[in-house]
Amino acid sequence: MESHQSTKSWSIHTRPEIIAKYEILERVGSGAYSDVYRARRLSDNLVVALKEVHDYQSAFREIEALQILRNCPNVVVLYEYFWREDGDDDAVLVLEYLRTDLATVVKEAKRDGRGIGVGEVKRWMIQILCGLDACHRNMIVHRDLKPSNLLVSDDGVLKLADFGQARILLEPGYVAAYNGPALYEQNPVNPENTFRPPEGFTETHNSCQEAYEIQEQGTISKEEYFRQLDEVKAKKAVDETDKETNFYDGNASCLATCSTSDIEDDPFESSYSYEAGEGGDNRQGCLTSCVGTRWFRAPELLYGSIDYGLEIDLWSLGCIFAELFTLEPLFPGTADIDQLSRIFNVLGNLTEEVWPACSKLPDYNMISFNKVENPIGLGACMPNLSSDEISLVKRLVCYDPSSRATAMELLRDKFFSEEPLPVPVSELWVPSTRSGQDEDTPGGWYEYDEMGSDSDFEDFGPVNVTSTSTGFSIQFP
Repeated sequence: MESHQSTKSWSIHTRPEIIAKYEILERVGSGAYSDVYRARRLSDNLVVALKEVHDYQSAFREIEALQILRNCPNVVVLYEYFWREDGDDDAVLVLEYLRTDLATVVKEAKRDGRGIGVGEVKRWMIQILCGLDACHRNMIVHRDLKPSNLLVSDDGVLKLADFGQARILLEPGYVAAYNGPALYEQNPVNPENTFRPPEGFTETHNSCQEAYEIQEQGTISKEEYFRQLDEVKAKKAVDETDKETNFYDGNASCLATCSTSDIEDDPFESSYSYEAGEGGDNRQGCLTSCVGTRWFRAPELLYGSIDYGLEIDLWSLGCIFAELFTLEPLFPGTADIDQLSRIFNVLGNLTEEVWPACSKLPDYNMISFNKVENPIGLGACMPNLSSDEISLVKRLVCYDPSSRATAMELLRDKFFSEEPLPVPVSELWVPSTRSGQDEDTPGGWYEYDEMGSDSDFEDFGPVNVTSTSTGFSIQFP
């Protein structure tokens, strides 16, 4: 690991407000929009992570989300943060330092041939579900769930991290509760610690300017919950776009997250989903499909959806659970089209029969595949698993977003109360170090810089292009 000062992130070493409180020990990670350092807090010798974020929007989102979730035991702790007073885009977040992650747990379990016992799998799942339930009860959609963003402490506590792509879907004072007990409660906000962007920062989230007042109003149905969420999204129109760049959702922040295993710049820089045309419905301008990591990206994002909700996290969760069971990625696509193809081979084609609203996806009529006559099904991807284990994944990996089970629903599933029971956290096997390989970079064998193009189409040879009344259609063999 690097111990010298990075030319890319020189500022953290020269800022007196930081070096007066922290001794920077080494750089442990670097991404396109952030760098992570291991440091020691001088007041008590606590080892922390200093995350220097070079993008305003990403820093704002991460600080805001972590402040809301600061009492959740399964979300990484934000101790404090620093903004540059000279107006530069760099912010420094002081986070708890966790040496390893779930990606390393999976990788080393596979390498050593030890596997992960069902009791251990259940305990990892419960911790992920508790963290995600806290997010969703506060209407925070993470948008980049994957094993390398699930950090693990030395004593086995798993914590959700990397909230740079997160969005908060609530307006101030909005109330939402469904299928469960009270929403995740926050401590009263201390005005001295309340996040305030520096002067000159253009707030792109008008619905997030105040502290979120989330209260329980009794249990409502899932259908009513999604109806209320649609109403919220309908109110957030053009004023939720980035007013400085006119890019939906601040496209510059698509690579803004960084975990300590991301020592290289993000290899998926040219692998984003196709964006919808500029003439789309304005009410859809509040979000972007340019989020997440391909292997864990929901089908609606691959089809360019910019009108989605918490459900995209649930698809990612299903892919993570499948990987915990099998120690292999469920859909390891090499390009967005290949990702869709792999999904179709397992689940069958995406049609209005399985999800009536799919035809409204921006790219649905632009990208078509030959019919998969005999999809293999999720069971074939997870051999030697019990029907209950396969059923758990099926409740998440399904096309219709409204059919995906919520985190709270899964926490109540009988799967977690039946033998073998979840092991205590103290009995979880935790790797001593974190691997340097991120989950979405398969051994370095696929280098996007060598493609010569950022188009996924070139991977598939001849394609059939036909004109339509609204443009054109592309069919892959």
